[in-house]
Amino acid sequence: QRKLSFASGTTISWLEPKISLANHFKNGAAQNFPAGINKPASVREEQSIAEPCQLTREPEEINPDEELEDICDDKEDDLGAVEEQRSVILHLLSQLKLGMDLTRVVLPTFILEKRSLLEMYADFMSHPDLFIAITNGTTPEERMIRFVEYYLTSFHEGRKGAIAKKPYNPIIGETFHCSWRMPKSDVATDAGSNFSAHSPSEQVTLSKDVEGQTELDYYTVKFVAEQVSHHPPVSGFYAECIERKMCVNAHVWTKSKFLGMSIGVTMIGEGLLSLLEHGEEYTFSLPCAYARSILTVPWVELGGKVNINCVKTGYSASINFHTKPFYGGKLHRVTGEVKQNMTNTVVCRVQGEWNSVLEFTYSNGETKYVDLTKLSVTRKRVRPLEKQGPFESRRLWQHVTESLRDGDIDKATEHKRALEEQQRNEERLRAETETPWCTKYFLKEGDGWVYHKPLWKTVSAAQTQQADAN
Repeated sequence: QRKLSFASGTTISWLEPKISLANHFKNGAAQNFPAGINKPASVREEQSIAEPCQLTREPEEINPDEELEDICDDKEDDLGAVEEQRSVILHLLSQLKLGMDLTRVVLPTFILEKRSLLEMYADFMSHPDLFIAITNGTTPEERMIRFVEYYLTSFHEGRKGAIAKKPYNPIIGETFHCSWRMPKSDVATDAGSNFSAHSPSEQVTLSKDVEGQTELDYYTVKFVAEQVSHHPPVSGFYAECIERKMCVNAHVWTKSKFLGMSIGVTMIGEGLLSLLEHGEEYTFSLPCAYARSILTVPWVELGGKVNINCVKTGYSASINFHTKPFYGGKLHRVTGEVKQNMTNTVVCRVQGEWNSVLEFTYSNGETKYVDLTKLSVTRKRVRPLEKQGPFESRRLWQHVTESLRDGDIDKATEHKRALEEQQRNEERLRAETETPWCTKYFLKEGDGWVYHKPLWKTVSAAQTQQADAN
């Protein structure tokens, strides 16, 4: 790496040992690995994890009272690693072709983000007050507008720093649990602006101390994510607020492509928001993401058109995330409109930047500005590591994360390789024995994945029992 040159066919240290780069793209062919006698004890422990299907696959009810406010704050602002390892990236790029699918390509460990993709999806709920406030809208039009406002504020928290880094690819069977507590006084109930519910001094607060409050003082939003498939790599996630009878269920398949000096990630899948008090369902999709300038200072932008639709009310929204033109133009620009389909009337327009300031213009002529840099972020609550199961994200990746925090790339690579090797061995064993993978929290329905106990089923069952009792 220090000589800045490589012989033809060289295998770089961050790739699997003794595997040619060509074979590495297959990510599933049978490989022979060293016995690992001299590997760290934690790596041997990772490799000795039992076959997941032999562990309990019964859904586990997580008690939110066991979760504590998250104190982990891994900001990704270290540019040094990318500068030092540019020769490694150059060599990798020389092996790739335009349009090549990167889903099965193992990328260098030093570009990892110190958390799993499943945990990154939880950032969509960083503003639980705006999420809960959707169902408080007094009309179908207002509820759709509130959902669009919430949707557009859900992306900025996913970036932990200026540099674009890649979260860990979740291992099949991996799960992530967390929750949020939101004081009821902080959730907008009237028809006015959700965002004006906080004064400027309150908006810059990054977390709220609600430990001393009674259960009646706050809403709880629970979140669970699971990696339900390896090929293709599909993640399912679900969040609910039982008190407000609302939940969101989504499945996402990420597909990466090499685009020259950038990498494009397509988010294939669909989400469904259910407002049970109103009998409304909102379907939505997610934008594509692009890692730009991968040889200098990588940064992320969003692109593409997404749609939000509520069949029952006839309201829909179309949102465009604009990528920066080659010459001129603003970064991170977004535009969109909400309309009533029957009359084709536009009731709200939005423009601005998804990570800075958004401007909402309503049919009554009012305009509202939202500064995302000042919007309060509620910290998620997670169980301590010792209370987590072996396949929960933070415990599963803990040795990789610790090594990255210590700046020990070699050790992080070794731990990561052990987990990936275990996953390949299990996948090969299932193929040989024709044993299907058994998911824990999500069930396949058609082309999608649905949480095993969604709120719309439990509420319906409770209403049926009550009717029978009467």
